[in-house]
This record gives sequence, C-alpha cells and structure tokens, in this order.
Amino acid sequence: MRFRITHRTLYRYAGSASESFMEARLTPTTDDSQQLLSRQLVTTPAANIHSYTDYFGNTVETFSIVKRHRELLLESVCEVDTTPIAPPKTALDISISEARQIYRGEKLALFEFLMPSESIALGPEVNALANKLFKPGDLLGPSLLRLNNWIKTHFRYVAGSTQIDTPVAVALKQRTGVCQDFAQVMIAVLRSAEIPARYVTGYIETETQRKASEARRAPALIGASESHAWVEVFLPGGFWWPLDPTNDCVVGERHVKVGLGRDYHDSTPTRGVFKGTHTEKLSVAVVMQRL
Repeated sequence: MRFRITHRTLYRYAGSASESFMEARLTPTTDDSQQLLSRQLVTTPAANIHSYTDYFGNTVETFSIVKRHRELLLESVCEVDTTPIAPPKTALDISISEARQIYRGEKLALFEFLMPSESIALGPEVNALANKLFKPGDLLGPSLLRLNNWIKTHFRYVAGSTQIDTPVAVALKQRTGVCQDFAQVMIAVLRSAEIPARYVTGYIETETQRKASEARRAPALIGASESHAWVEVFLPGGFWWPLDPTNDCVVGERHVKVGLGRDYHDSTPTRGVFKGTHTEKLSVAVVMQRL
C-alpha cells in the first residue's frame, strides 16, 4: 500500500523568538515492511537542515533559526510503500520459559529493551500482570496477543486524559489514556516478564482518513495520526513483531513506522528550545492519503 503523508507542525509565540534550535524525527524508516520513496522537510523561516542517524537508527534532522520570528512552521512531505511481514511461526510456538532462556543469552544486545527507562517504570502492579499473563509453560505468540487484547479490553481511549509525562502506574490505575499510554503500559508488562520490547512512533491511517481515500469498508482504527504509537516485541530468532494495543491488532500496511526507542523520549517527533516569550500555540496537522 502506498501513502503520501503531509505533516505540518506550527509553533506560534506570544511575542517573538530571537533564536530557535530544533530537532525532528519525522522521516519514515526503510526496512523489510516499508520503503521510503521520497521525503522533503521545509521550514518557515527557511533554515539549513542537517541530518544524522541516532543510536536507535532514527533519522534526526536539526536546524537553527538565528533571526527574530513570531512563528515556526515545519512541513514534512513523504511517500511510503508498506508491506506487512508475517513473523516466523516457530518463534511464536515456543514456551515463555524457552523464550526467556534465549533472551538471557542475548541480554547484552537487548539490554535497553529489557530494563526500565525514563518513562517506563516497573512496579508491583506491572509485575503482577506479567506473572498473570505470561506463565512459564504458555506459548509466546498467544500470550503476546492476549496482552494486546487485555489492554484494548481494560482501557478506554480518551484524548486529553493524560499528559506526555504521565507515569505508567497512573495510566494503569485510571485505565484511560491514548496510544502512548497503552504502548508504554504494554512495554512495562513485557519487560517485567523478561521479554524485550521497544516503543515505536509513526502514522496510522485512521477510519476518517481511509474514508477520504476510498469508499470500501475496512476495520476501524483509532489513534492520533500525528503521533500514533505501538510496540515491537523481539521474538527468538531476531524478528521484531509489531503489535498495536490501541486497536488490538498486529501492525499492518495501514501503519507507517517513523521512530523507535526505549520509550516516548527516544522518538519524540519534534523538540527544541528558543529564546523569547512562551509558546502561545502549538498545532499539528497530518494528512495521510492512500495513493
């Protein structure tokens, strides 16, 4: 499936900024399940853009604006082909106990995705869930899908019910949140169960956007298209299996992957600093068009 994605981010300042320094992680990845065909980032005011690849393999674009400006606009436009890849069945049909033995043998390479991180703490409630849903004799694949379904069943998607820095324990207690919360709760449970998992940001073709592209029926997907989040689980043998707890589904061709890391902080779409008065307005708009 091919998509053209336009992502516009506007910062409007209460007064004026004398300098701005920004970095953006808005470039979709190229891997076995998707291919980036074209990409352009334009800033207003204009700036020289430099890029590098960070520790987790994300493309990071940096720029600075050193003249006074009252607003800053970033417009990212790309085209991407997506192709879902099925995981090897043998990796799903081993027991949790066997999988843990394999993970322990690769602990050094998987260390970041087995340990707590800045936004993902492992507490007693998380550990209790891990023990309940991942028993040593259970099969790995069905157990992962059971956790995916448990989050969808026990949590309500409520936009604005949490903040960027809402702890996992709070989201778990109130049972409401958005895709970021559901992904980080799922990762916390998996890491507590000694299963490597990483946080993924990207885009999702929501039902509203699908209807704008075609008239035929398809499963309704929910999420914030400007910053959807899901989870990738490391399977024995080296396959990272993407699961979307917000929609209780395996990630497919209607998802476009952009960044990954231990948690939200490692793959934030945009971040930066400026000199001047506080930001008066931040607005994000995404158009994801099926081609």
